Amino acid sequence: MDDDLTQWRLKRNCSLTPQQAGWFFLLLCALSMSVGLFFWLQGATLVLAFTALELAAVAIAFLLYARHAADGECIRLERERLVIELETAGQLQRTEFARDWVRIAPPARHGSLIELCAGGRSVKVGRYLRAELRPVLAREIRQALRTT
Repeated sequence: MDDDLTQWRLKRNCSLTPQQAGWFFLLLCALSMSVGLFFWLQGATLVLAFTALELAAVAIAFLLYARHAADGECIRLERERLVIELETAGQLQRTEFARDWVRIAPPARHGSLIELCAGGRSVKVGRYLRAELRPVLAREIRQALRTT
């Protein structure tokens, strides 16, 4: 790793990875289908239809969860530039600023995101950080810009 590299990684706090959620969903499907099949064999024929409907709703919820489980922000301070990478639902947005021109805008109100500006462009970061820790991150970035 380069000695002149400082970085901050901010990630969504998720209890399950998308792969773990997939395995849990398969287990849930097996359990629900076995219960539905048991009642279908007992003569309750509509139970399987409702089981399929329930599993379809749960599948949609798990897909929405898995789509955003890997979201995050990476702020890297390299020799001559500040690189911000925002990943949302698998889409990566990368912004680079000349480090000497970066300005950290004061928050509009308490708890708002940190705004990094340079050259007429701006990027807001800190969405995966608790509001009371955002000023700490802003100070760390400001100090790293001056000292590194």
